[in-house]
Amino acid sequence: MPMFDAQLRDLSRLGEQSRQRRLIARSGRDFSSNDYLGLAGSARLGTAACEAIARGVPLGSGGSRLLRGNHAEHEALEEEAASLFGCESALFFSSGYAANAALLSTLPQRGDLVVHDALIYASAHEGMKLGRADHRAAAHNDPDGVSDAIVAWRAAGGTGRVWIAVESLYSMDGDTAPLPELAELAARHDAFLLIDEAHATGVFGPDGRGLAANYDGAENVITLRTCGKALGCEGALLCGPQAMRDFLINRGRAFIFSTAPSPLMAAVVREALRILVDEPERRTRLHELMALADQQLAPHGAVATGSQILPLILGDEARTMRAALYLQNAGLDVRGIRPPTVPAGTSRLRVSLTLNAGRQDIAALADALGEALA
Repeated sequence: MPMFDAQLRDLSRLGEQSRQRRLIARSGRDFSSNDYLGLAGSARLGTAACEAIARGVPLGSGGSRLLRGNHAEHEALEEEAASLFGCESALFFSSGYAANAALLSTLPQRGDLVVHDALIYASAHEGMKLGRADHRAAAHNDPDGVSDAIVAWRAAGGTGRVWIAVESLYSMDGDTAPLPELAELAARHDAFLLIDEAHATGVFGPDGRGLAANYDGAENVITLRTCGKALGCEGALLCGPQAMRDFLINRGRAFIFSTAPSPLMAAVVREALRILVDEPERRTRLHELMALADQQLAPHGAVATGSQILPLILGDEARTMRAALYLQNAGLDVRGIRPPTVPAGTSRLRVSLTLNAGRQDIAALADALGEALA
């Protein structure tokens, strides 16, 4: 049997369905990245990196954090993040995917139940698959559905702890979770509330602390703050009680057996957190673009979400990808999103607003959408 025979057959099937993914170089005005505050290429982060190198901060960590990989920059970042977000502790991971997978594969125990939003990240599903707890989906943004799942599980004999896992701002729909209702639900059922703030950190809340800022510090709340989106860096911070941090350090295989993130990146993330506080005008400008985009793109079918993510749901996959290609050829980097990333029948153009594109670019996008969808 030829090597990679099964994999090549699978790739062939994807090609027949016009679903085979390929990497393409970035070009055109940015309407697809998650660099919402335009920090990835900012002079201030570049200066922070140079200054860290000058004072001897290494690029690589050299090992896991339980061996020699733990650096003072990791510790300083975690202390500053815990202070900013108002929680007892924080733990730095190399990516949001790694943090989500570690969290959900480690903290919920055998006999527990994880109730998750139906549209939650793939990384959360990965963690639940690796974990020992039962897990069930609830309809998107439906607190009653979450409650019903818990009540049904208890009625069937479930006696463990309940963990409710949601995103505060959903990456493909741009809508926000009903956090007040979910927090009340978690309190009523003596449950933990896990809030992924990946797309809200830096964009919403006081000092850019996200949509979950009012819930940080509660003993039953854990939040995930991605550093690779609005913060313009990479990595992720799990923020919550000290017991969370201690248990992940002792039992989280994804933490224990991974080479520690770059100390240099930890130093740069520290500067990004300071920018959130020092430069609120970045959020102000982004929110002005959000209001403008809601106004100018809605006539062409974009959902006015009130966030920096505006989906334009076309349904048909082929039409979606043709429209995306038209926009890219016009110098506007909008990507088509289709199953399995989104549910069948909901293929869409995902418009992502960042400070890398301005008011005139949004006007140009509105005009081009009219042509692409005519």
